[in-house]
Amino acid sequence: MPLHPLGRTWADTLREDREAVLLADSLGFHDAFIGEHLTDQHENITNSLLFLATLIHQTSQIRLGTGTTNLSQQHPVLVAANSAMFDHMSDGRFILGISPGALSSDAEALGLLDEDRNKMFAESVDVITAVWASDPPYDIAFPDNRWPVSTARTIDLDLGVGVLPKTLQQPRPEIVGTVVAPFSKGVIAMGQRDFHPLSANFLLPQWVKTHWPNYVQGKSDVDQVADPADWRIARTILVADDAATARRYAIDDPASPYRFYYSQMLTKMRKLGRLELFKTHRDQPDDEVTLEGVLEALVVHGTPGSVAEQLLAFREEVGEFGEVVYAGLDWVDPGLARRSMDLMATKVVPEMEAAGA
Repeated sequence: MPLHPLGRTWADTLREDREAVLLADSLGFHDAFIGEHLTDQHENITNSLLFLATLIHQTSQIRLGTGTTNLSQQHPVLVAANSAMFDHMSDGRFILGISPGALSSDAEALGLLDEDRNKMFAESVDVITAVWASDPPYDIAFPDNRWPVSTARTIDLDLGVGVLPKTLQQPRPEIVGTVVAPFSKGVIAMGQRDFHPLSANFLLPQWVKTHWPNYVQGKSDVDQVADPADWRIARTILVADDAATARRYAIDDPASPYRFYYSQMLTKMRKLGRLELFKTHRDQPDDEVTLEGVLEALVVHGTPGSVAEQLLAFREEVGEFGEVVYAGLDWVDPGLARRSMDLMATKVVPEMEAAGA
């Protein structure tokens, strides 16, 4: 979810976001998640699946994930069918990342502002997974679900109509849900449904660690054992060849994309009444939450050895997990941005692996 500053052309920021994924592919990054918003000038990818489709034939190994598809904003049959086509086009490199669609201005533009988007999300998930698991003419009609699905009145198998596409990956692609709230109850449902959690990069470690027990509970509810390899945690990371450069670009420079990102996030969360995401304890006064404090707490920066050390300490604090998700930001300095990703892949990860992570 890179936050691009106003003033850059849309084509330029889209080109830069594509370059980041292409670089990640060449460096051996495991997957790339792309977000979507309709009405945000800073987060300006409107359809993550459409954006990712432009990368299929220029990438070779990286898995391509929606990060996320906002399920309240389109009919679940469209999500199921378009995702299935993408899965085939990408030769099974597709991951479906899902969320309700939290941006209220998107909801207002679509006439959904007064709808229960969390309920729509849950209903949509049921329909999508049922479409992939069912055969035509379909009889998908859950109690109180607004999206019943059938082709019984129009199916003609001789003509090949009335049949929704299946995914290449069977029984379905991996489904990943982003987790933002501390102690999120949604993680319990993820465990019950065998969806995989991705904890947000703007959460303090003490809130990140609350996600895993709930996932374990969800798995236990269906007599399964939770696998830490299925847990992704996003972090905001800057790796540089020297500590001074890292400090300047990540924290001190007024033009730092990290400073811009967290300034935007703080402003948004204050407006939404969700400032607790940045608090060290839930009763911390609002005026104690400062941009400087957030930057110091949440931006992992330094030389490769230092970053590896910080990430290993983070892992020690929150517990075992499967994947560090490197948060994307605007490339204010393309050289430093590219170098950071390079050092992350070629220096930091090997050091972590050597330490047993």
